[in-house]
Amino acid sequence: MSGMEKVISLDGRDISLTLQKFAPQAAGSVLVRSGDTAVLVTANRAGGREGIDFLPLIVDYEERLYAAGRIPGGFLRREGRPPEKAILTARLIDRPLRPLFPQWLRDDLQVIATTVSMDEQVPPDVLAVTGASVAVLLAQIPFNGPMAAVRVGLIGDDFVINPTYAEIESGDLDLVVAGTPDGVVMVEAGANQLPEQDVIEAIDFGYEVVRDLIQAQRDLMAQLGIELVTATPPTIDPTLENFISERAVTPVTEILARFEKDKNIRDAALDEVKGAIANEIATLGEDHPVAIAAQEQPKALGNLFKGITKKLMRQQVISDGLRVDGRKLDEVRPISCDVGILPPRVHGSALFNRGLTQVMSVATLGTPGDAQNLDDLHPDDSKRYLHHYNFPPFSVGEVRPMRSPGRREIGHGALAERALSPVLPPQEDFPYVIRVVSEILSSDGSTSMGSVCGSTLSLMDAGVPITKPVSGAAMGLIKEGDEIRILTDIQGLEDFLGDMDFKVAGTDSGITALQMDMKITGLPLDVIKQAVEQARPARLHILEKMLATLDAPRDEQSPFAPRLVTLQIPPDMIGLVIGPGGKTIKGITEQTGAKVDIGDDGLVTISAVDEDKAKQARAIIEGMTRKLNAGDVYLGKVTRIIPIGAFVEFLPGKEGMIHISQLADYRVGKVEDEVTVGEEIVIKVREIDNKGRINLTRLGIHPDEAAAVQSKA
Repeated sequence: MSGMEKVISLDGRDISLTLQKFAPQAAGSVLVRSGDTAVLVTANRAGGREGIDFLPLIVDYEERLYAAGRIPGGFLRREGRPPEKAILTARLIDRPLRPLFPQWLRDDLQVIATTVSMDEQVPPDVLAVTGASVAVLLAQIPFNGPMAAVRVGLIGDDFVINPTYAEIESGDLDLVVAGTPDGVVMVEAGANQLPEQDVIEAIDFGYEVVRDLIQAQRDLMAQLGIELVTATPPTIDPTLENFISERAVTPVTEILARFEKDKNIRDAALDEVKGAIANEIATLGEDHPVAIAAQEQPKALGNLFKGITKKLMRQQVISDGLRVDGRKLDEVRPISCDVGILPPRVHGSALFNRGLTQVMSVATLGTPGDAQNLDDLHPDDSKRYLHHYNFPPFSVGEVRPMRSPGRREIGHGALAERALSPVLPPQEDFPYVIRVVSEILSSDGSTSMGSVCGSTLSLMDAGVPITKPVSGAAMGLIKEGDEIRILTDIQGLEDFLGDMDFKVAGTDSGITALQMDMKITGLPLDVIKQAVEQARPARLHILEKMLATLDAPRDEQSPFAPRLVTLQIPPDMIGLVIGPGGKTIKGITEQTGAKVDIGDDGLVTISAVDEDKAKQARAIIEGMTRKLNAGDVYLGKVTRIIPIGAFVEFLPGKEGMIHISQLADYRVGKVEDEVTVGEEIVIKVREIDNKGRINLTRLGIHPDEAAAVQSKA
């Protein structure tokens, strides 16, 4: 199959779209390529299932190691559970795609993106996002697109479209912008404390290019004669709708007007109203039109009641400028913080409360060997800062099975990790591997930003010398026609019934992370600008509360944290320290109780809870790797005696032999006549032969040299 190909040039970098050539039985498929990175994206639609009251969309991202010319490790030699980066990429595709499907759509939808080639220069994720839009259009699924995404980097003072991995690593910004003809629909960013205005300009720069990709998709569909598919939403029986509305509007209005700050009390009151309506319908006769309609549309009551609550809540915000808990639009919920809440064995801990949201963050310091190995297609092979986010069912008062971390947990952990990474000390100054776990103990909106705040405090409590503390706030949006209201520090109901969840994290100097998700089809840049600017005073207010609890990192780590000692050895001596089969390095560990990690560059990191043990191991390795010169004088200990001489350890791990002829300036009959095992003697390095053997002598040592080495001992 020849297919159709369209090449789009973006800032000097080409993206090609190949249609109707691969996966002919998929409803829609496209191969998106830039450089030698290629992603195959497919979309399919199946009939809806009975009883589904949500959009059953599945987005999968698959990495194949053959894409980089590699064979998977492990016994099976095939790909298994997707790595974390693949899960994050699946979320990146899903987030701008999901809000563009009609919310009444109940058909099963699946989008699969598979990286089939990768040059380790061009990241495949934004290619997959744009490819998902093309595949859905080709599959003729109802869709408010086209949609496209680009990455924006900042190299020096210049913005770069779709930068390479190396450019992302060396730049101060990694921003992904997705948009539709109506505006920006998703933003994901990590930044090196960039000012708000720079980030806004980057979003604007990226969206201009997104528009070119959108137009290219329109041109492609026009060439193929494919039009956007529209479908008629299901209707609800007006008799049932009026019945519910007449009984719900007044009590729901009264409940929202109470400005209840406790969501549990408010939710219970709303559930009581809905339950009363359901009971009234149940008492109607079987032949009553309302009862018949409710029987035919069992989900109608819940959907209509949610719609009424949403409309009244939004109306209260638009008309009165007041929210369900009585706050003003730019007001942050009450905040309290505490540190050192757990025993010092956990190295660092903090508790962060904002309204009913409560996060406990725990920091653990580890050794270089604790770094996470990354077995995926991307250039980084390890990670020294890990942020994990847990969302147990009790945090929202629910009962459900505990599972392994899902996409939400992985995504929120990655966002907090990205927010804090720019302020961590460099590895050469602070060689610890750092893990922070954020336990969500209570959730009422903005738990991801709560974990950023709590984790900042836990790192400071652990004595991690972060350059600046980081705080975060989640911004919301209510849009009714031309009326727009930005909400600061949204709670759960405002997230659930609102139009935007815009998380902004940063220091007092600038932004370190952004994540914006929409429930509408796009947002103009001026509204995004307003949200970013409104978030700054909120972040600074939260930061002030945090610093009132702990204003700087502690001077010392927990007594239970490992003590790290580092030294640099020549790379050609790494094998000497490790020894055959790791025998030497194991011996050092057994002798001292310290753990030794050696990097490929010769950087040795020694860890032990007892700092003296770490120093002892360092002394051994320094002795083993010290460059010896003929004539150097040392104080050593006799370790063993043989007929022709004695072996002396004069440096930790460094041993040489004194021939019997070098023990004294007269003839020695027996070695034991001059030295005994365990005796300390002054020796001089006589020579190092071509096999690396060290020959020692007791002859020709000046009295001052002997006195000097003895005084050091």
